Amino acid sequence: MAVARRTAKGAWDRFSASDPGLLRLMAGLRTVGAILLALAVLALIGTSVTHLVAGAMTAMVATFAIQEKEVRGQAVTLALGLPVALAAISLGALLNSRVIAGDIFFVMLIFGAVYSRRFGDRGTALGLIGFQVYFVSLFVSASASALPELFLALVIAFACSAVARFALVPETPERTLARLREAFRARLAQLVAHQIDLLDADAEDVDKVLVDLRRSTARLHEAALMIQGRLEEGTRDASAAALLQRRVADAEIAAERLGVLLLNARGAERVETLTLHLPNASASMPPRARLAQDAGTALRRDLRALHLLVVRLVPDDRGTALPYVRNRLLGYREEQGLPQGSPAIQDCFRAVGEAARAILGLRLAVDGSRDEEGEEYDSPEAARSREEFDAEEISISGEAAQAEAAQEEPTGLRRPTTRAAVQVSVGSALAIVGGEFLSTQRWYWAVLTCWVVFLNTASTGEILVKGYRRLLGTVLGVVAGVALAGAVGDHTWIAFALVVLCVFGMFFTAPLSYALMSFFVTAMLGLLYTLLNTYSLDVLVLRVEETALGAACGIIAAVLVLPVRTSHRTDEELGNVLARLRDVVSAAVAQLSGGPAVDLVDRARDLDTALDDLRSSTKPLTHPIAPLRARRQNARYVVALLETSAYHARSLAATAELVPASKSVAADARLALAGRRITHNIDLIAAHVRDEETDGEIESGASIASMLDSGRHEVLRTGSVAFRVLRHLQRLDEGIVGLARPLGVPLAVREEKAAGARGAGRV
Repeated sequence: MAVARRTAKGAWDRFSASDPGLLRLMAGLRTVGAILLALAVLALIGTSVTHLVAGAMTAMVATFAIQEKEVRGQAVTLALGLPVALAAISLGALLNSRVIAGDIFFVMLIFGAVYSRRFGDRGTALGLIGFQVYFVSLFVSASASALPELFLALVIAFACSAVARFALVPETPERTLARLREAFRARLAQLVAHQIDLLDADAEDVDKVLVDLRRSTARLHEAALMIQGRLEEGTRDASAAALLQRRVADAEIAAERLGVLLLNARGAERVETLTLHLPNASASMPPRARLAQDAGTALRRDLRALHLLVVRLVPDDRGTALPYVRNRLLGYREEQGLPQGSPAIQDCFRAVGEAARAILGLRLAVDGSRDEEGEEYDSPEAARSREEFDAEEISISGEAAQAEAAQEEPTGLRRPTTRAAVQVSVGSALAIVGGEFLSTQRWYWAVLTCWVVFLNTASTGEILVKGYRRLLGTVLGVVAGVALAGAVGDHTWIAFALVVLCVFGMFFTAPLSYALMSFFVTAMLGLLYTLLNTYSLDVLVLRVEETALGAACGIIAAVLVLPVRTSHRTDEELGNVLARLRDVVSAAVAQLSGGPAVDLVDRARDLDTALDDLRSSTKPLTHPIAPLRARRQNARYVVALLETSAYHARSLAATAELVPASKSVAADARLALAGRRITHNIDLIAAHVRDEETDGEIESGASIASMLDSGRHEVLRTGSVAFRVLRHLQRLDEGIVGLARPLGVPLAVREEKAAGARGAGRV
């Protein structure tokens, strides 16, 4: 039974790690629940199949359109959405026979729906409901005589959506945050497990383990960002949100640092010193190799102990051995009981101690009042860690909220929502004209595609890629629709069951792959046409043609009407990342040099957000269909360098956060000199990206350690923390210098420092 429970828990951890906070699962279940409930109620009152389809589609729209986090806000938006939906279907029914007036109104509705995004989540939801319900009226060929029954179907659909949202699959910010914390724990455990695999892997298996390690690191970072996005609504106050945010960031950075040090150890040591774990293997080994083997065995043991701490992070999961394990690992931070081994392996032990401390802090922040690891079990190192946490919490609670500087927002046609509204309206007008030539009855598919390719896109390249994915998913969905329609035949409820499965697949896969979502949408449409007795192979082929036409119209509008070039957007996002990176580095170095304490966690979060925006903006450049191979490689190289630099900047920030309260981390004024060179280089690169004229050149040459005057050896011997700071600064310096070549920034190389400069840019 215990084995079965552990197996089930492991499977659930893997699933929750693949879907942080179960957001996709809950979205799919909520939408499916609303549809099933609407179908059941409408079937009980004897509604026709056409109105069943209208009710099911409206329930789907009313559920997925609302994205507000607060329950009260969701209820208000849902209540406002009903009159919007009734007005949209009424106008659709009345204008159905008036082609020109109907087309003009449809374009106006599209403009208003897109423009309403400027009013936040509520405006976006109401605009989406208005557009989609008008589309429903076209899909079911609504008429004025059928309006009473359609009104009833819509009212029932909205009521069922409310029941599904607030009763069947309730969603509150607190519950979402709790599930995200659980997802973070699962992904952290997964990352530590892959780090153990890295330590145990044979030489031929290392590449495969590295792929898993990179994937799990990226997933942990994704979960951390999602938690940060839910903190304000899911915690009791701003202080609790800031505390949890800091603990999550500490745990992420500690785990990421441990992985990097394990990689360094694999590179610095002979493989056999880390992987010789066969019985009697040590008998034939010389003493020094046996010592390294013993250190490797101890490191495996401690990584498994760290994994146990993560797995048992849940407050209700108690165990008497945890305090002993935790205290032993925490001792490595203070050089207590540190096993003998090479410097690279000893760095790994210290990193294990830092990770154990971060896990303790996360546990206290999540549920400190029920922490079974009471103070009576604390070792001196554990007690010192608790004191540091208490000091940080007092500091966070005492910080006054500072008003953010007002940012100048663009106006007129420069406003993104206005630009998008104009572009979509022009593209939709073209799609209406072209769609009418293809089919006077199904022309709206082209308009829908044109609308969709503009959703959540900000540049011409993103629209092109999204149109391509929509077309690919549609073609594959047509094949599936033909097969499903043939298999279903006249079995109405089997068709509805398959429609519900397609809806779930659509919402579950939407964040992962737009092509997959389009596949499920098209397969669902084939089943809906079967229900409406309008199915034929020609209809599905027409669906592909209309989709291609709509994507083409959207691309034409994006290129010709107020275009936002992909290169322009990527330059803007790159400049934003560099500015955020400079903020983090300058503030962290200042604090490490003895300057005043500032909130580094918020700055690091802003850097992560900006870096994610840059990744999104470069996707059109790095997509396989991008024709310019050199540009694709250049974009990937720049993003990789920035990701590495961001990691070292976050690590610097995490170390600097310890300075005010820690007894083991002391400020060093000499670090300011190294920080000035790094920030100078960042400023030059940022100015070059903004096309500003500058006379300076990137400074390179001397290593960071050699810049600290005659005290270099003293600094390196002050302890692992000082050495770690120098290492992060050196890697940051190399990463920033490495950006100069792909971005075309002049690089100054001193001849006497040429040997050092040749190493710049490598990550």
